[in-house]
Amino acid sequence: MRALVFTGPGKAAVEEVSPPMAGPGQVVIDVDRVGVCGTDVELFTGAMSYLETGESSYPIRPGHEWCGVVSALGDGVDPSWLGERVTGDTMIGCGQCRRCLRGRHWVCESLRELGIRGLPGALAQQLAYPARFLHALPASVGVQAGAMVEPGGNALRSVLAADVTAGDRLLVLGTGTIGLLAALFARARGAAVHLMGLPSGLAKARELGFDDVWTRESLPDGPWDGVIDATNATTSPSLALHLAEPGRTIVYIGLSSTPSTIDTRSLVLKDVTAVGILGASAGLEPAIEAYASGAVDPRPLVAATVGLEEIVEVFEGRRYDGGPKVLVDPRL
Repeated sequence: MRALVFTGPGKAAVEEVSPPMAGPGQVVIDVDRVGVCGTDVELFTGAMSYLETGESSYPIRPGHEWCGVVSALGDGVDPSWLGERVTGDTMIGCGQCRRCLRGRHWVCESLRELGIRGLPGALAQQLAYPARFLHALPASVGVQAGAMVEPGGNALRSVLAADVTAGDRLLVLGTGTIGLLAALFARARGAAVHLMGLPSGLAKARELGFDDVWTRESLPDGPWDGVIDATNATTSPSLALHLAEPGRTIVYIGLSSTPSTIDTRSLVLKDVTAVGILGASAGLEPAIEAYASGAVDPRPLVAATVGLEEIVEVFEGRRYDGGPKVLVDPRL
């Protein structure tokens, strides 16, 4: 079968690899769609911190935002999964350590991450995957939305962590996929959403019906009842802390490629809660439900759907207008 492989920094190719087999507790997925995200880009460029720490190493088969159909079952897997449309978690815990047993498998002591470290990813025609991390997709969630469940889970977890209710003013820093999805989920919950970002991303936010969009220079004073930092800028964490209303919450989901800092004196003296979000795990099911009900529609964020060969050009710098997300159909 064909699969995308990163062979070194800045080097990507579509290669013929052995098709996966379903081992005990696993299924084989015929992949329908895969999303490309910033983590994939960092793995391609070599900027990903896991490459420095040795947690990831080349060659890497990327892809962790996906949906598809179960086409084969390994021993011990419930037969009802066969033929199901599914997506799945990126964070694969061991199921036995203290963190897994307490319901926090996304910070497992022996964590593996699909397409990032320890497991071949979904930018391929087929994928071997542990059945216990599958999530079924209802008929009302098509392939585009299905591939957007993972980023949606991250965004929804960020909104829930921000602890905003109807009428609260939420400021989202960043208008990439996660920032725009967070804005959509927050709006669906009744929050008054403001976004700060670059002009290109703000134009998309306006298309999605958000009127309160700002650059750093035009951003009005708060109070901001919650702030979500969904950027990769080293200055954004301290800005989020500066803008947050005392006694409220800031959420960090974006990661800069170099260390960023905050002044913990401000954190303490403003009595602000800071929350870090790693992974979509606890947000996957509610994201699917929001997509299925129509409360949130992620499809307008998709700029293009391309084949495996074309995605190499995307990693090498090709851009599409119309949205922050590019999807891959591995059958093309």
